[in-house]
Amino acid sequence: MHPNAVMLAVVLLGNLMLPFASAQNAGFVKSPLSETKLTGDTFELYCEVVGNPTPEIQWWYAEVNRADSFKQLWDGARKRRVSINTAYGTNGVSVLGITRLTLEDSGTYECRASNDPRRNDLRQNPAITWIRAQATISVLQKPKINASDQIILPLDGPVKSVTLHCNLTAAHTPHKDSFWMKNGREIPNTRGEERTRSFRISKPRADDSGEYMCVYTFDKAPNANATIEVKAKPYITGHKRSENKNEGENAMMYCKSVGYPHPTWTWRKVDGTSYKDIDNSTGRFFITNRDNYTEINILNLDITTDPGIYECNATNVIGNTAETTILRVRSHLAPLWPFLGVLAEIIILVVIIVVYEKRKRPDDIIDDDEPVGPAKTNSTNNHKDKNIRQRNTK
Repeated sequence: MHPNAVMLAVVLLGNLMLPFASAQNAGFVKSPLSETKLTGDTFELYCEVVGNPTPEIQWWYAEVNRADSFKQLWDGARKRRVSINTAYGTNGVSVLGITRLTLEDSGTYECRASNDPRRNDLRQNPAITWIRAQATISVLQKPKINASDQIILPLDGPVKSVTLHCNLTAAHTPHKDSFWMKNGREIPNTRGEERTRSFRISKPRADDSGEYMCVYTFDKAPNANATIEVKAKPYITGHKRSENKNEGENAMMYCKSVGYPHPTWTWRKVDGTSYKDIDNSTGRFFITNRDNYTEINILNLDITTDPGIYECNATNVIGNTAETTILRVRSHLAPLWPFLGVLAEIIILVVIIVVYEKRKRPDDIIDDDEPVGPAKTNSTNNHKDKNIRQRNTK
């Protein structure tokens, strides 16, 4: 046999054997973790597996104290509260999520994975063909908290103090302590052990509005909380009064506000007594909104169409407010104006000097041939000559 034919046969045989040589049993990279949740909450379990070929992933469930009777879970089960998202690549990844938890959702959840070709053969023992990772989910009855209704701050007139109230009326276990939060951050110096909590806002302003929460902590259970919304119409706290740019440059104007809920922002250009709405459809105007902040960028400024008064408007369910910015666009020659001004002054000064010189009268010109002043006389000598003549006469 030709040596090249032998070599080709060896290479082909190696390629055919490669998948078998690199086969890998299924194994867990990340397993689901046990959690304790409250009714009405949501949980997610994460499972990642590796193997060659990539293993198949399934989710199973068993009720509390019935670990021997697992049932397979499907996407959309339990009145569409169950979601299963699985992706296969080099590894297999799957996320099980259940929303609006009830007490009946407590139990053992199992991630199963297998790349065994016989894994779906009913004659095979699943305990041999599938690997398993379990997590226990405990769902507790959510504590009952009586809290104040939403509050609207009347900022247009005299404002009295505002007090928020919470009362823990029922809980699965005694609470540890409690505290207040605003917009997701704990308010300093508000921790205490009381079941009934109050928080007073002495002189409320627009920036005191927001989402307040009274939070109760427990030793072996998740925190429980109640939310109180303190609402106020937007109040713009910062904006550019004016923006000066040269034509062809880019301009940026912004507005920021306080108030809750976060406003809906709009930009308009004031055209006399009417307004022209601005959006991102023109290709030169770009508006960015983020909660209590808005920004408009204008590219490649046009000296004829872009100058003017621009208005930012903040609106929420309580009210609205607006502020304006004046945009001025200068010509390309604007940087030369100081130099041109100095040059013009020099030219005018030279012209004045030339005109003045030309209009001088001839009498004002001094002739070098004429004496500069009256001739001086020797009065002393004259007196001496007179005296001599008088003596001779005598």
